[in-house]
Amino acid sequence: VSTDAVREGVHFFFDDAPADIASKALAVNVSDIVAKGARPLSYVMALSFRELPDQGWLTDFAAGLKEAQEKFGLHLAGGDLDRAPGPLSIVITIFGEVPTGTMVTRAGAQAGDGLFVSGVLGQSAFGLRLRRDRDLAGVWGLCRDDAQELVQRYLRPDPPHALAPLIRTYARAAMDLSDGLIKDLGRLCATSGVGAVVTMDDVPVSDAVAGVLARKPHMRDLVVTGGDDYQVLLAVPADRETDFTEAAAAQGSHVSRIGRITADVGVRLTDSDGRQIVLSKTGWDHF
Repeated sequence: VSTDAVREGVHFFFDDAPADIASKALAVNVSDIVAKGARPLSYVMALSFRELPDQGWLTDFAAGLKEAQEKFGLHLAGGDLDRAPGPLSIVITIFGEVPTGTMVTRAGAQAGDGLFVSGVLGQSAFGLRLRRDRDLAGVWGLCRDDAQELVQRYLRPDPPHALAPLIRTYARAAMDLSDGLIKDLGRLCATSGVGAVVTMDDVPVSDAVAGVLARKPHMRDLVVTGGDDYQVLLAVPADRETDFTEAAAAQGSHVSRIGRITADVGVRLTDSDGRQIVLSKTGWDHF
């Protein structure tokens, strides 16, 4: 069971498409369940509006939910609708299932484990900046398709739900990435009582993000601190790394080894020569 909320002005813009808002609200919850190695089953949802939106908005919101439900394989089991002052708020509680005793937590990482992430990182963080200012596409040298790809990933996260069985099978510890790789890795390490080393050049990015970084290398920190990735971070025993990567490739899932777990506590980010990279912040702070 997991609960996550999305709120207008924090997680989405007031004029985002209703279908995009619905899709994001469900996807960020699916991300939590998948990171435990679980299969999503159902969810309940509470909506809080300033005033009831028109029928067209509700129809599009429902269509976005339906599309996301079909993609992730779960259904709506109930919920609540309320009117309250303040921005639109959507709170979802999601239910999933795993075989008894196989749920993966943040607590199992051990020194020597390989650190992996699914997918690519940084798309949503760059997409958010483009959503705020479309003129950045020209500044960054992006074509229209690449700019749209980044904005779309911000609007509609795509957690790797197919990876759940492999997380159960191969990961000692895992968690979803919502507040930035470095911040979330710090949480996993603190829970497991270990540390980690990550090599920046090994962190996977899309071609669009790579293009931006080629022109604006000072923005590289955003890849590991920007957040809203909704990918999965995993600690995999060294002797199972090859099996894990081969199994992921066989099912069409993209995973990358970005570092390793260490006995020394703390998270270190280094360049390809092993020099430490100092960050001004580690990720998104809620308070």
